[in-house]
Amino acid sequence: MMKAISTTGRRFKPENVRLAKEVAQKFGISYVSRNRESMEELRELYDCEVILVAKKGLLVLDTLEGELFFHPNMAHLRLKNLRMGEHDHMVEAMDLRPGMTVLDCTLGFGADAIVASYATGSGGSVTGLEVNPFVAEVIGYGLGHSLGDNYDMHEAMRRIRVHCADYLDFLREQPDKSFDVVYFDPMFRHPLMESENLNPLRAVADHRPVPLEAISEAKRVARHRVVLKENSRSLEFARLGFTKMAGGQYSKIRYGIYEIMGACP
Repeated sequence: MMKAISTTGRRFKPENVRLAKEVAQKFGISYVSRNRESMEELRELYDCEVILVAKKGLLVLDTLEGELFFHPNMAHLRLKNLRMGEHDHMVEAMDLRPGMTVLDCTLGFGADAIVASYATGSGGSVTGLEVNPFVAEVIGYGLGHSLGDNYDMHEAMRRIRVHCADYLDFLREQPDKSFDVVYFDPMFRHPLMESENLNPLRAVADHRPVPLEAISEAKRVARHRVVLKENSRSLEFARLGFTKMAGGQYSKIRYGIYEIMGACP
């Protein structure tokens, strides 16, 4: 686990102190009272790579590339479009319907999980996996405590179950056909560098390529589809055996689809 400490924002609030201390105890790291020091000064003083910061009632992960935090606005426009009857390429690639179960193997900021949770509705479920324990804590806490822009988003966030786990280990432990859809959105082999908001996540993310065994396990675990999101020019689709593609004609993103033989239409 990366070297870390926990602290609060500059403004003293008892609820933030309680949260920072709880997080420190959970991870066995030091809680540091925040005085006048900057994040850079704290990082140098305590020789840590990342800092968990409790502020405004939520958690932020301060990295060398900036702050990683949860905000529901990342999924706001997509949910708005779905409510208006418009299409979402990820939802179509997964062929999501109410009541389905989704395993999101690479939770990240949680935006895709929120959209999937909305699409599968109150009768469905979304399980999100994140291998970095600090990212899992920040995003999981945000999903459980942040206020959604509206009732639909609020409920979609609350239905997501977050687990800190390596997705290959998790898949190996699952029974056959235990999820309708298994989804991968790994760090792109060739990043879209204009996505600067991803830089804090890149600093702490798992950059390993998806192993073939993970796709094989996903095909065993899925009842309906296995879906891989990648750069439209990526060679990962061919390496991992995805031949069916979905996505916008001019989009820089594509979704590789593997349909499970015998799955219900």
